[in-house]
Amino acid sequence: MKLAVVGGGSTYTPELVDGFARLRDTLPVEELALIDPDAHRLDLVGGLARRIFAKQGHPGRIVTTSDLAEGVEGADAVLLQLRVGGQAARNQDETWPLECGCVGQETTGAGGLAKAMRTVPVVLDIVEQVRRLAPDAWIIDFTNPVGIVTRALLQAGHRAVGLCNVAIGFQRRFAARLGVAPEQVHLDHVGLNHLTWERAVRIGGPGGEDVLPKLLSEHGDGIAADLHLPRPVLDRLGVVPSYYLRYYYAHDEVVRELQTSPSRASQVAAMEKELLEMYGDPALDEKPALLARRGGAFYSEAAVALAASLLRPAGQDTAGDVQVVNTYNNGTLPFLADDAVIEVPATVGPQGARPLPVRPLEPLFAGLVAHVTAYEDLALDAALRGGRDRVLTALLAHPLVGQYDLAEQLTDRLVAHNREHLAWA
Repeated sequence: MKLAVVGGGSTYTPELVDGFARLRDTLPVEELALIDPDAHRLDLVGGLARRIFAKQGHPGRIVTTSDLAEGVEGADAVLLQLRVGGQAARNQDETWPLECGCVGQETTGAGGLAKAMRTVPVVLDIVEQVRRLAPDAWIIDFTNPVGIVTRALLQAGHRAVGLCNVAIGFQRRFAARLGVAPEQVHLDHVGLNHLTWERAVRIGGPGGEDVLPKLLSEHGDGIAADLHLPRPVLDRLGVVPSYYLRYYYAHDEVVRELQTSPSRASQVAAMEKELLEMYGDPALDEKPALLARRGGAFYSEAAVALAASLLRPAGQDTAGDVQVVNTYNNGTLPFLADDAVIEVPATVGPQGARPLPVRPLEPLFAGLVAHVTAYEDLALDAALRGGRDRVLTALLAHPLVGQYDLAEQLTDRLVAHNREHLAWA
């Protein structure tokens, strides 16, 4: 089995490699190709990756290359974890929206649209090469904004599934609070990527006892603190929203915080510099503790589980392979089009991901999902076809913008800060 990682020079990669090493019985990787245009980063990350495999006795071979064709040829699955423009572009996404009084964040609001505009064309170019060189490969997308990028991949006819670590993060944290094994925790996780709610937390299986009321009663203060939301908000909602809902539920408060604090991109850039220095130490043969602060917690476990299910030999029973993924709606949420991409539990196997049935979504949540889905439709159109008018229309449709003068200001800034990445500009 050959896996390829596009963006293999990311400081995330040792987390992923550690998962491949520890879970080799689940996913028997014979060759892991790390692909990245930055040869220096790739050398540092690749060296540590080989030492991790060696320390844990993994027999697989790790190949590093800046040649996309060489890396993806013959791959069974290709993982996408790239960041077009690097942390410098992310820093812009997180700062220029603040000039207009809007949240500056790399996947939400105007910054998220900028990232989509830069990313979608590059990703589609990459996977067209994958289609030629590894036509049966599955594409696992961890590249943000995951929902929009996954929809672009699926609409172009690729065998693709989107992956985010929000759900597995909740599963692990809830399990720790409840004192049970993570695999015993099943989430009623529903919404769009970075716009989800946990409406039930069941123990033992999808039909097990819902312990969410107990969690909120006994651990509500801790959960609220993790989400940076007031405890009464959780009690009123009766659910656990993802961290990203804070940008909607407390937008103005977040803007004030962001205007007076360093950007997350600047913090991550400093962290990456330190991590890369660590990776260059020939004595380091495990992922460093600092990596946990980089983000992407439990990404490796989620990625290994998803790849293992997609690559399971045809005919094997996959009824138990239920994972939270991003995939086509196909009637799951009846108020959305079939080709909208949603984030819900799904059965995953060699034929792809099939969403499990979802009980009707309450109007408070359904309204926001429908609104953001409409924005994502327009955002993808802007990313695919370009043009200032399409950017403006997408921003006008976003629930965190919605005013014509504000959309005009944000459009001008988006184009000005991303001109080098927008062929039409």
